Amino acid sequence: MSENEIITSRSNPLIRSARNLRNRKERSQTGNFLVEGILQVGEAVEAGWQIETILFAPDLLLSGFAKTLIGEEKGKGVRCIPVAEEAFESLAEKENPQGIVAIVHQKTWELGDLSLGNCHYGIALVSPQDPGNVGTILRTIDAAGADGLFLLDGGVDPFHPTSVRASMGTIFWKPVVQVSFQDFVIWARKEGYGLIATSAHGCLDYRELDMEDQSFIFILGSEQKGLSLEQIEACDQLVSLPMKGRASSLNIAIAAGILMYRLMMY
Repeated sequence: MSENEIITSRSNPLIRSARNLRNRKERSQTGNFLVEGILQVGEAVEAGWQIETILFAPDLLLSGFAKTLIGEEKGKGVRCIPVAEEAFESLAEKENPQGIVAIVHQKTWELGDLSLGNCHYGIALVSPQDPGNVGTILRTIDAAGADGLFLLDGGVDPFHPTSVRASMGTIFWKPVVQVSFQDFVIWARKEGYGLIATSAHGCLDYRELDMEDQSFIFILGSEQKGLSLEQIEACDQLVSLPMKGRASSLNIAIAAGILMYRLMMY
């Protein structure tokens, strides 16, 4: 179809293929993912990620910045397709959508891409289950001046639409490495990182950490199970966050944020 021809049907093959990127299997098979919203699409473009297609709804898209961005991307040869409002809303997840989504090719990192030279501090999550938490932690990594996120032993896909949205564009700037816990520990030891495990049973208050002379990675367990004894024993220190009320734990993204802002003392 012509790039100037507007898509009106929710069952159009391009709309269906974009909508299917909500599913992990489709993302794995195509190597693409869906990015929704003006800020997020703009960050993907600015960070130099490969934009496969931009779908936009002329009746919903009010931003001059977004219209300019579409024009510039079209000039680069990126396929930019107008979509009628009803068809667009069938693939948008946000209420009151801003009128732009992009199909973007995934970029992946390996452990070998990171070292003390470009990653001083980071967060590692063991089998995280909530994509919103993963995206929020990425956003906080950026805000607190940390350098990377490690997803250990599976768990949520960082390219899940909820994770991408919660990251507020930082997924395009901060490396995310998916790897086994065992390979991660071997790499961290070889590179010279300190590993700090977190647990409600830790005897060291996180505020007492001395982090001045070494690069560290905080390791947080899954939301349901925490860290196993074997995983804790692989770390150098076990710290806890003080809990004064009846709550026995914090949301993992909140806990990660507190720990990362500890870094800003150095």
